[in-house]
Amino acid sequence: MINKGKVFKYGDNVDTDVIIPARYLNTSDPAELAKHCMEDIDADFVNKVCEGDIIVADKNFGCGSSREHAPIAIKASGVSCVIASTFARIFYRNAFNTGLPILECEEAAEKIDAGDEVEVDFATGEIRNITKGETYQAEPFPEFIRKIIDCDGLVNYVKENI
Repeated sequence: MINKGKVFKYGDNVDTDVIIPARYLNTSDPAELAKHCMEDIDADFVNKVCEGDIIVADKNFGCGSSREHAPIAIKASGVSCVIASTFARIFYRNAFNTGLPILECEEAAEKIDAGDEVEVDFATGEIRNITKGETYQAEPFPEFIRKIIDCDGLVNYVKENI
């Protein structure tokens, strides 16, 4: 699967409280969560993000509380992938559980800028910066992770494979 989109760029330690502020955790409706995605770090994000766009960040993306609301909000906003140098472990797991593709790649996180157009091949882990004509290599998803993402998350994967 290949995804292509415009980049929204953030720094280190983007925590779950800025991905989806706690004041909106009274719902688990993905569409409602998407309306408030990233608003405490980028107030205009929801007005600019388009289906397929990509978030790129530096170290420790998704740190903070262990809410699944964060990857749900990102995915429901239309973001097709998050690329970061590193992810907080609980966010890493929650992302796959909810079917949000994420890739760790320090070189991509360093060299990709906001507004760049990027293409990601999940099968190979190749990240192409179309704007700059550069290619970076992340670890490709193992087959079982691709299947979970293709099923839109772990619960759906289990339902389809029982």
